[in-house]
Amino acid sequence: MATSSKAKKKTVRLASGRKRARQDVKLNAANTSLRSRSRFRTVVKNVQKAVLGGDKSKATDTFKTAQSVIDSVADKGIFHKNKAARLKSRLAAKVKALALAA
Repeated sequence: MATSSKAKKKTVRLASGRKRARQDVKLNAANTSLRSRSRFRTVVKNVQKAVLGGDKSKATDTFKTAQSVIDSVADKGIFHKNKAARLKSRLAAKVKALALAA
């Protein structure tokens, strides 16, 4: 038996199931775009780069924008609220450590 890396999807017979499958494609694309490079990961990386660069004002500004993006992603249910809180807490600690070191 040869198993493929992706499971082969069955075609849905009922009209309501076909509609559901069409909607799932759109929802999956929307969730992926919020989670991916375009928003969430980008703002987190921007804060981390600013902290590593030692730029206190840039780190503070990017952290403020990152907070709103992280909250919006958590509100939409893409990430759990505790994960969002954990990420914000870790980023805030890095920004605070940078401010204290300066």
